[in-house]
Amino acid sequence: MNVKIESVSFNLLKVEYLYGMKQVLHIGNRSALLCMLLVTVISQGAQSQMNPYQYTISKSATGKKGAVASAHPLASDAGLQVLLKGGNAFDAAVATQLALAVVYPGAGNLGGGGFLVAFTEKGQSISIDYREKAPGAASRNMYLDKEGNPRLELSQNGHLASGVPGTVAGLFTTLKYCKLPITALIQPAIELAEKGFVITAAEANSLNSTKKGFLKYNTRPTAFVKDQPWKAGDTLVQKELAGTLKRIRDNGAAGFYEGETARLITEEMQRGGGIITLQDLRSYTAAERTPVVFDYKGHTIIGMPMPSSGGVLTQQMLKMIENRSIEVMGFHSKESVQLMVEVERRAYADRAEFMGDQDFVKVPVKRLTSDEYLQQRMNDFVAGKATPSTTIQAGAIQPESEETTHLSVADQWGNAVAVTTTLNGGYGSMTVVGGAGFLMNNEMDDFSVKPGVANMYGALGKEANAIQPGKRMLSSMTPTLVVKNNKPYLVVGTPGGTTIPTSVFQTIVNMLEFGQSPLDAVNNPKFHHQWLPDQVMVEKDFPAALKTDLEKMGYKVTQRGQIGRTEVIRINWKGKKIESIEAVADKRGEDHASAY
Repeated sequence: MNVKIESVSFNLLKVEYLYGMKQVLHIGNRSALLCMLLVTVISQGAQSQMNPYQYTISKSATGKKGAVASAHPLASDAGLQVLLKGGNAFDAAVATQLALAVVYPGAGNLGGGGFLVAFTEKGQSISIDYREKAPGAASRNMYLDKEGNPRLELSQNGHLASGVPGTVAGLFTTLKYCKLPITALIQPAIELAEKGFVITAAEANSLNSTKKGFLKYNTRPTAFVKDQPWKAGDTLVQKELAGTLKRIRDNGAAGFYEGETARLITEEMQRGGGIITLQDLRSYTAAERTPVVFDYKGHTIIGMPMPSSGGVLTQQMLKMIENRSIEVMGFHSKESVQLMVEVERRAYADRAEFMGDQDFVKVPVKRLTSDEYLQQRMNDFVAGKATPSTTIQAGAIQPESEETTHLSVADQWGNAVAVTTTLNGGYGSMTVVGGAGFLMNNEMDDFSVKPGVANMYGALGKEANAIQPGKRMLSSMTPTLVVKNNKPYLVVGTPGGTTIPTSVFQTIVNMLEFGQSPLDAVNNPKFHHQWLPDQVMVEKDFPAALKTDLEKMGYKVTQRGQIGRTEVIRINWKGKKIESIEAVADKRGEDHASAY
């Protein structure tokens, strides 16, 4: 094997992390250290830092010690490098999120929020809520005109659309489970922002298509806009974002929620008519919550609780099919798809009526997930016949935009982490904080702007998700783990707005019931029903004969674009030892799987 070392940087204080050595090296013996570096590189299959100016995309990877699957190859590599340096799955999750904030600006973020679900090597199930909050000056009718008509352009674009960001607080809450310091975890992101990375054709097209929005909703020049159109092979450099990341590195969470960055955020809000204040930033906290945990045919499913609807929806849908022998029906049979469509319909009707931020409204989770209730919900199910949504008594849902991102991580010690984060819409509010270089979210649109009034997606809002100061908006994000024999088995999640829970549901069913490989479970055609509108949405490659079968049953079937970008990791155990870790990244985007 020929190994070319173009540059070597030494951090002798962190050498124990780099090479897993317990003894202290002699500081002056640089030649010995270089030799050990070469041995380490060769022994790990020449795992070196990915070149940000030339990289490839891998859809699957298998190893024994760790794996990362995320929306961008440079972010997955940042997480893998942390694992190689002795970090655990939590370290890799933090590093991957920070890298995504640089290389995947459409959804990766510092100015948004997200959810983390994890299972630790000690057998502990945890969840961290860092969903955005409504600012203190937010009010119930803030997006209505004098006649009471909704002004959705204000809740979806520009400064007033932003909730108080939670991502940075979530990362620092995660640190208590990490092995490495934030300085090590954030450095890849700093370098990617400061020195830049080459963008793909898809990324160039995305930036070009959003140029008008960037020009309209920003008060200062941004790194995302240039005179000539972006093209594949261009380098995106984000110096202001690098400065923000360095302030976080040097000052912790206070480097974002206080000081220079907080000043830049509030000044940006003032210039553009936003309402986030210094007090909003200083008072933001992430919340560690009790995850949704339930049994499904001998597997333990771990999901995110409110204000994410995903965990409860997954529980409802799986439990409604549990005693109906779906494995006998077979994958993509008309019987199994109809059953899954109908449980999706009923779960989403409940989402509309009952779900919101449990810190502000009472959500009857125990009742919604009880066996008795779910059996009653299926009493009117008729095999071979569509159940019109008009006969399912519940409210309509509040969908989210689909520009979210998910990452899945597993390590050699048995830690497994699922993280879903978002800005909401593509590039969030399209507002970049002047001088700080990061995009703000447009999550205020995930609240109900006005009860009974359809939003831009044709859906209605409900009081449980009404705007209140400090309240977290309802979400569909569904980071999920499957535990088998008290060991982590599957790590699953996806972006996709309201299609997230149904995609996770189908992926789990594909693997646990139909025996599919992670690759097939992720890439097979998806379908979606969310109660209203009363239609089954299918991807382009959904079987035509199956579509016809559903139409004969009375379903309206509509073709749409791709559904989600699912990232799955499967950990295969042999006794108490990990035999292999399989990572799969969705074919639907430029997602990338890494493992070693």
